Amino acid sequence: MTTQAAAEAAGALEAHRPMLLGLAYRLLGSLHDAEDVLQEAYLRWLGVDRARVDEPRRYLSRVVTRLAVDRLRARQAARETYVGTWLPEPVPTAPSPFGPLDRVELRDSLSTALLHVLERLTPPERAVYVLHTAFDLPYAEIAEILDRSVADCRQLYHRATARVRQEQRRFTASRPERERLLTAFLAAARDGDLATLTDLVAADATAWNDGGGRARAALNPVTGADRIARFYAGVYGPRHQVTMEPIELNAEPAVLVTRADGSRYTLTIAAADGRITGIYVIGNPAKVPATG
Repeated sequence: MTTQAAAEAAGALEAHRPMLLGLAYRLLGSLHDAEDVLQEAYLRWLGVDRARVDEPRRYLSRVVTRLAVDRLRARQAARETYVGTWLPEPVPTAPSPFGPLDRVELRDSLSTALLHVLERLTPPERAVYVLHTAFDLPYAEIAEILDRSVADCRQLYHRATARVRQEQRRFTASRPERERLLTAFLAAARDGDLATLTDLVAADATAWNDGGGRARAALNPVTGADRIARFYAGVYGPRHQVTMEPIELNAEPAVLVTRADGSRYTLTIAAADGRITGIYVIGNPAKVPATG
């Protein structure tokens, strides 16, 4: 292959890179894995007769989706050896590396709460859900991408949607409401105010902490308002030296926490009906963004 041909191939992929990266990330919940998928897609793109490809975006979307689904299947076995809870890798989105987030579907499909729920779907269910919900692809095109029938894709989408809706009621709060609750929760935690913390958290809330065996974190989810209040008052209370920097992660309000020992964590929440329903803390240094 000539240098010019390679440059043309790279240019064609680069033109669609934000969308393709966003697709791979929504399918995998890991920016590192999404970048790997795009690199592999580029290598395959180099080897194809591009003169016969009428729609590069559509072709590359198919390649990226299939590679991501294969990676999801392989990752299921590896996940069994992960230390503690696995959570999606947070990504700064101001600015967004995934292109414009001008549609609510594009923003909502990046939320940590939704990506966490999508981990419970099968790889084909997740692919159909993301392609149809976030990217508004028709079932006929999804069927071509996944090499399945249209009827099969419809069924996969209905199953995925049913599972998502079971949990979606727990993260229906607007962005301003989540910002308010997050700010109030962190202030109460720093003051060690157990009464306020307990009042801010839903009775059936769950807090997940992902340290990956490389950072101090609860290995199991913390459940219930009282236990969550005591846990975070103990972690962020008055006797602890921590700094908290408001940032945007996954198109939602978040905070970057730095402890006195230099360890860094990200924290985001899910909320509904005026209370926090889920807390997601990432401490695994392989996942914490290098900067806010």
